[in-house]
Amino acid sequence: MVTSTEDLGIERDGAVAVIEMRRPPHNFFDLDLITRMADAFEAFDADPEVRAVVLRAQGKSFSAGANLGGQSAPGAAPVHPSRHTYREALRIFRTGKPIVAAVHGAAIGGGLGLALVADFRIACVETRLSANFTRLGFHPGFGLTATLPWLIGRQNAALMFYTSRTLNGPAALGMGLVDQIVPQAEVHEAAMKLAQELAGVGPLALRATRATHRRDLIQAVELALEREMTEQAWLGKTADFQEGLAAVRDRREPRFTGH
Repeated sequence: MVTSTEDLGIERDGAVAVIEMRRPPHNFFDLDLITRMADAFEAFDADPEVRAVVLRAQGKSFSAGANLGGQSAPGAAPVHPSRHTYREALRIFRTGKPIVAAVHGAAIGGGLGLALVADFRIACVETRLSANFTRLGFHPGFGLTATLPWLIGRQNAALMFYTSRTLNGPAALGMGLVDQIVPQAEVHEAAMKLAQELAGVGPLALRATRATHRRDLIQAVELALEREMTEQAWLGKTADFQEGLAAVRDRREPRFTGH
C-alpha cells in the first residue's frame, strides 16, 4: 500500500484519489519522486473503489521541472532527467483511470510534461506554461513531443517548442492546453469537482472509453520518449546547453554559438 511521505501526499476522498507534490515552492522532481508517484497511480489504478485521480501540488508552482540539485526558480532546472525517469513516467501514462491536474501555478519544462499526463487541466490566470527546452539549448522531453501537438495541434506546438515562450492561463485556455480557468484559490476545489463528476459515470465504460480515446496517444508517447532521450543525450554534452543553463542561472540572455 502506498502512503503519504513528507514530499508526496496520498489521499482518498470517496471515489477520488489525490496525489499531491509537496516540494514547495516549485516542486522540482527527480527519479525518486516520479517513481513513487508512478507507484501511487498504479495502486489507485488497481483499487476498484477509486474512479478518478487528482494530481496537484503545494507551493507557488505546480512543477518547474526536473531537479538536478540547487534550483530555486522556475526555468532554473537543467531538465536533463535520466532514462529511468522517463521509464517511470511511462508507467503513469499507462494507468487506466482519468486524471485531473490542478495547475495553480507554473508548469515549466518537465513540469509541463507532467501536467500533460493528465486528461484534464484546471488552471487560473496566474498559471504559467512553457516548454522552455530550446531556451536552454536542449530538446523537449517527458513525452511532450507527443502530448503537446495531440492537445493543441502541430502548429501551435511548434510555436511553443521553437520559441520556448510562456503562456498564461487565459492564453493556454484559448489554445486548448487547459480546460477551465477559475480563481487561483479555487483551482484545487475545481479539480476535485471535475474528478467527482468523472467518478459518477459507469466506471467500466469510462475506463474502456478512455483506453480507446488515448490508445494512439500512449503509443505515440512511447515512441516520443525514446526519441527525446536520444536527442537529449547528445545535446546535453554541447556548449550551447551549458550556456543555456548559465544564462538562466545568471538571469541573462543566452549567447548560443551552435556548438
